[in-house]
Amino acid sequence: MTKPYADREVWFFTGSQDLYGEDVLAQVAEQSQEVARALDASDDVPVTVVWKPVLKDSAAIRRAMLDANSDDKVLGVITWMHTFSPAKMWITGLNELRKPLLHLHTQANVELPWSEIDMDFMNLNQAAHGDREYAYIATRLGVARTTVVGHVSNPAVTKRVGTWVRGAAGWAATHELTLVRFGDNMRNVAVTEGDKTEAELRFGVSVNTWGVNELVAAVDAVDEATVDALVAEYEERYDVVPELRKGGERHDSLRYAARQEAAMEAFLVERGAKAFTTNFEDLGALRQLPGLAVQRLMEKGYGFGAEGDWKTAVLVRAAKVMGEGLPGGASLMEDYTYDLTPGKEVILGAHMLEVCPTLTTSTPRIEIHPLGIGGKEDPVRMVFDTDPGEAVVVSLADMRDRFRLTANVVDVVAPAQELPKLPVARAVWQPRPDFATSAEAWLTAGGAHHTVMSTAAGIEAFEVFANIARTELLVIDEHTTRRGFADQVRWNQVYFKLAEGL
Repeated sequence: MTKPYADREVWFFTGSQDLYGEDVLAQVAEQSQEVARALDASDDVPVTVVWKPVLKDSAAIRRAMLDANSDDKVLGVITWMHTFSPAKMWITGLNELRKPLLHLHTQANVELPWSEIDMDFMNLNQAAHGDREYAYIATRLGVARTTVVGHVSNPAVTKRVGTWVRGAAGWAATHELTLVRFGDNMRNVAVTEGDKTEAELRFGVSVNTWGVNELVAAVDAVDEATVDALVAEYEERYDVVPELRKGGERHDSLRYAARQEAAMEAFLVERGAKAFTTNFEDLGALRQLPGLAVQRLMEKGYGFGAEGDWKTAVLVRAAKVMGEGLPGGASLMEDYTYDLTPGKEVILGAHMLEVCPTLTTSTPRIEIHPLGIGGKEDPVRMVFDTDPGEAVVVSLADMRDRFRLTANVVDVVAPAQELPKLPVARAVWQPRPDFATSAEAWLTAGGAHHTVMSTAAGIEAFEVFANIARTELLVIDEHTTRRGFADQVRWNQVYFKLAEGL
């Protein structure tokens, strides 16, 4: 099976020392290679795990960390103290490390061979206290890390390692991300604003603006053969309404949507960008608000935010990468309206046009309808319902002194009735732990109304991402209580101010 991140690596570092002699060190190397091979062979671990020679002194550890930093293929490093590896040796290396870190607390054997245990066995198998020595110095240094405990033969262990890899991949994706804003933000909206300079420092993303008329020129320059090919693909892959098909009275609108898709993708590719924004208030000479084009680009893995919301575009791109190879998808989403029937409360989420079809396994229907805002021609869009199942909705907001991620674990459900007069893609969900607690917690957190909905990467991947980024994450799930959440928001306010220093 091809791994989702086949072109990337995670390096496996094993700690020991020269005290035990060459025979023991040879066994350490052999057994640590077995652990690395087990991780690499696991379907849960979506990246190549590369074993590195056993580390026995400060200079070698420092060099290993610097090498990992400088290799763009490396998503992160896994460390394991097979024997006792005096942790002062790790201070310089850990202080130099800039890649995500996983501390694997494991050992070579599952069961103890009770009748055969002698001092040679004890000298070789010391992770129980070797990892504690290592974790002490990592904690003292304030090193952000994920800790996974257990034997690599345990699926719960490999699953957690795989989740860490996905969070690290999301981190790498934002640090490699160029984001194109086609125009500016929607006027007078607060939460779509944010500090782009701080975002580049914190998440690595480069956010810049291009005038909409540069996109207009690119749209006008698309050749007819490219449009023909995209339209043929639409008619083969999707349920296109007759009026938009070849020979239909509104076929030209579908062709213009295809022209937008081709132009936008070429524009992004030329600039090495994997995320973008649009704004219905800033369309220049574009004939339609891009709907189908945006949905198709998200389907191809691009991040997107509406109304100039670049922060949500960053999250969508990160979620796309973290969910690669998993069933489901990720999309821009917006809490739109509620059903407040007592005991049956649900949230209806949608956007004007731009919800990604990776949220459904059904065949989307391509339709055209008026749009009451924007003052342009009727836009083409895909219409579908999101598949039922577990999901997470996550927002990113600028809180002046820091960024805050707010996440709610939800259960997507089928709409209670048909929605024949709502011609947009949508999702209906029940938030955990219940509607009132969830909504109150979200409002208390100041979570944004734009989110990414992910049905592939789950809450654990976002937790890893936030930990690596040293960014606040407030989670609303089945364990959340009103009082507890309000206290957490207050405690976090103190913690992050102290953590950032003066």
